[in-house]
Amino acid sequence: MNFAEDIRTVFEKDPAARGFWEVLLCYPGLHAVWLHRPAHWLWTRGWFFAARLLSHIARFLTGVEIHPGATIGRRFFIDHGMGVVIGETAEIGDDVLLYQGVVLGGVSLEHKKRHPTLGNGVVVGAGAAVLGAIKIGDRARIGAGSVVLAEVPPEATVFGVPAHTGRAAGGQLDHNRLPDHCADQMRRVQEELDKLRAELGGTK
Repeated sequence: MNFAEDIRTVFEKDPAARGFWEVLLCYPGLHAVWLHRPAHWLWTRGWFFAARLLSHIARFLTGVEIHPGATIGRRFFIDHGMGVVIGETAEIGDDVLLYQGVVLGGVSLEHKKRHPTLGNGVVVGAGAAVLGAIKIGDRARIGAGSVVLAEVPPEATVFGVPAHTGRAAGGQLDHNRLPDHCADQMRRVQEELDKLRAELGGTK
């Protein structure tokens, strides 16, 4: 484990982090990752019950549920963390950031790959659900509250229920600047309706 790298990652990804001891003692997302590593080590060596027990203890202590079978890369950070769920066959690349309430879940009961694969540098906003054995491309951004059911290309920003592609990601995920797809569609419908009313009114 590279504890120093993990702590640096918190300072890089959370502007609220003010000091070493605060990060070390008060960041449940960090603790969840640290507890996942020995649980994953046990899981890969066939100590399934011990691995699940350790992950259950981690869930109780941190509010973050990471299945010990999940594979997680370097510099992974869970901001706030409460309610995050990461499934057994999920794969997470390097430099990934998840916010609270994110679910990396499955849509199948079969014993196969059934959870998402997140590429490097992916950001997933609060309350988003990424479901199924789909690939989220490198540096993709997923808006808060989105439900992602299909693969996302690299560098894309997706949002909505179900999620659809918006503008290119680049830089940070600014939730206050995401387009409102539903509102856009409603405006188009209203414009068409106004046009039809004008045409019908002109024929009288």
